[in-house]
Amino acid sequence: MTATSSPVTLLRQWLGVSARLPWIWILPTAYLFFMLLLPTIALLLKASTEGPVRFWTIATSPIALDAYRVTFGTALVTAVINGIFGLLIAWVLVRYEFPFKKVIDAAVDLPFALPTSVAGLTLATVYSGNGWIGSIVAPDGWINALLAYLHRYIKLDILNTRLDIKIAFTQWGVAIAMLLISLPFVVRTVQPVLTDLEREIEEAAWCLGASKFQTFWRVLLPPIMPAALTGIALGFSRAVGEYGSVVIVSSNTPYKDLIAPVLIFQRLEQYDYAGATVIGAVLLGLSLALLVLINLLQAWGRRYG
Repeated sequence: MTATSSPVTLLRQWLGVSARLPWIWILPTAYLFFMLLLPTIALLLKASTEGPVRFWTIATSPIALDAYRVTFGTALVTAVINGIFGLLIAWVLVRYEFPFKKVIDAAVDLPFALPTSVAGLTLATVYSGNGWIGSIVAPDGWINALLAYLHRYIKLDILNTRLDIKIAFTQWGVAIAMLLISLPFVVRTVQPVLTDLEREIEEAAWCLGASKFQTFWRVLLPPIMPAALTGIALGFSRAVGEYGSVVIVSSNTPYKDLIAPVLIFQRLEQYDYAGATVIGAVLLGLSLALLVLINLLQAWGRRYG
C-alpha cells in the first residue's frame, strides 16, 4: 500500500468506481441493501424453496385467490374514488379561501400520522352496528323507525321496507379503511401542480369563448392528469399493503372480506410459514410491478405535464 492509498481508495478500485465519485455513496447504498434489498432477497429465496408446483398450489389456492380479489379489487375502487375526490379537495384548497382552511389542509395529512390501529378502532366505533353512522342504517335504527311511522299513515309499498345495511365487519368496512389511509396521496400529489398552474391560461381560454367545463377538460386537466394518476397509483399501492386498520374494521372471514395481508398473518398464527411466505412473495411481485408503473407515470408527468 502506497502512502497515498487508503481503504476507501482501495474499495473504489476493487468495485471499479471512479475516484471522482464521493465516498459518501457507500452509506446510503449499504443502508438500502440491508433495509430493502436483503429482506426482499430473503423472502424470495424462502419462497423458492417450496418448488414451482408447491408454490403455484399455494399461490392459487381458493382462499388466496379470493383474498387477492378482495384486496386488489377494493383497493382499485377506492383509488379511483380518491382520485376524484382528492382532485376536488386539492382544487378547493388551492383555488378558494374559506374559514379554517389551514385546519382542513393540515387534517388531510392526519392518516399519515395516525396509527393504523387507531384509525381502524375509530372506524369500527363510527360504522359498527351501534356506532354513530352504523346505527342509523341498522335494522333497529331511526331510518327504519321513520319508514315504519310513515307507512302507518302513508300506505305506500316502498315505505314497507326495512334497511339492514352493515358497514363495519364487511367488505364495506375494508373499503372505508382503504379510502381513509390512501386519500392524502392524491391530494398532496395534485396540490403542487395546481399551485403552479397560471390563472392567465384559464382567462385566455375564457376570452376565446371556452366554457368553464371546456376550460377544465381541455386546458387544466391535461397537465393535472399525470400527477393525479401518480397519486392514484400511490394510493392504490398503499391500500394493497394496509393491515392495521382493516384487521379491526373487518370480520377477516375467508371468502367474505379477508384481505391478503391479514391472510399472511393468519398463516403465521397457524405456523404455516410456507403459505405465508408464498403469499407474501406474490404481493411483493405485484408491489414491484406497481412501483414500476408509478415510476413510468412520474416520468410521463415530467415529460408531458
